[in-house]
Amino acid sequence: MPTRKPRTPSYRLHKPTGQAVVTLNGRDHYLGKHGTEQSHAAYERTISEWLANRRAHVGPVLAGITVSEVLAPYLRFANEYYRKDGRPTSEIHGIAQAIRPLKKLYGRTPAAEFGPQRMKAVRQALVDHGLCRHVVNQATGRVRRIFKWAVEHEFVPPSVYHGLLAVPGLKRGRCEAAETEPVRPVPDKYVDALKPYVSKQVWAIIELQRLTGMRSGEVLIMRGCDLEMTGELWLYTPSSHKTEHHGHSRVIEIGPKAQKIIEPFLKQNLQAFLFSPADAVEDQRVEKRKRRKSRVQPSQRDRSRRNPKLKPGIRYTTDSYRRAIARACEKAFPVPDEIATDAGKAGTWRKAHSWHPHQLRHNYATRIRKEYGVEAARILLGHRSAIVTELYAEIDRGRVRDIVAKVG
Repeated sequence: MPTRKPRTPSYRLHKPTGQAVVTLNGRDHYLGKHGTEQSHAAYERTISEWLANRRAHVGPVLAGITVSEVLAPYLRFANEYYRKDGRPTSEIHGIAQAIRPLKKLYGRTPAAEFGPQRMKAVRQALVDHGLCRHVVNQATGRVRRIFKWAVEHEFVPPSVYHGLLAVPGLKRGRCEAAETEPVRPVPDKYVDALKPYVSKQVWAIIELQRLTGMRSGEVLIMRGCDLEMTGELWLYTPSSHKTEHHGHSRVIEIGPKAQKIIEPFLKQNLQAFLFSPADAVEDQRVEKRKRRKSRVQPSQRDRSRRNPKLKPGIRYTTDSYRRAIARACEKAFPVPDEIATDAGKAGTWRKAHSWHPHQLRHNYATRIRKEYGVEAARILLGHRSAIVTELYAEIDRGRVRDIVAKVG
């Protein structure tokens, strides 16, 4: 069904005053004497500005507009702007997290009165909620960005945003917010232990991440049409990647070992995703049928038709891939019986014996940095700066000790 085009507010007569008026976002904008050329020109100008501002407020700064009245149009803007491939990005969840204490504490406060002290109160509410320092700084940055947007659309005077710039981010060791542990590479033995507990599709994705350092999202959207397989090294150009909105390109070299992993999953349909949950489910069904001893009843031959909601997707998502690894970790590393009844010890055990897909990228970064240097790691990981690569690659303490032994 085609979507209905939003209606443009009309030019109207305001009978008590005899002026032309147009109502935008629930507020009347008076345009001058009704029927005059000047009022029609004012209408055209006002509508053009309103549409250019994504149907947000136009005109002079609104006296008395509250923080909640700023947040409503900003969220409409954010839901349109922060989208990728037609789906909302994770930024929407971050914005919602930042807005929650802002609206609770100052929703009815005039937006023009939101200053540095109130920003600090919102920040403290985020800290009290148990968020780590890094996440708190991200959230306050989003609050600041909301008011920058409000200045752009003339909801508040520029002085509001300038005042919020004076509030610095929380510093490590100088605040009460918790610190997060840096992401570490996962030991290979913990990765190899999962092979019996995942599908061959998921295991291929894991192996490709270890061999190429690709992000999860880049492996999961791999298709035959994205691969150039003419040379010794295959070239993979993801149809979408993390930094494409900055105008950056991403081409990933696929070596012989990774090629052998990919080959069994190549399909005649070049537009089809190589790694599909539907294929994994079908493989599982075939294996079960081979082991079955009794005759299959007609009603049980294709259960997917009975409940379309249970039909597997055409490709793995980052969430489904992460969940597959989490379930495999629980099976590969069951909690010992002697600590199973102690929630604290059982939780510590699970944390020590579980890992997530992004750690495989850190494994790759550490290995490449150790063998070929940080610049090679930067290029292969697709980073624009070596500083970012340093966060991914663990320092080779053995090499450090060898250098100190020689020079010290």
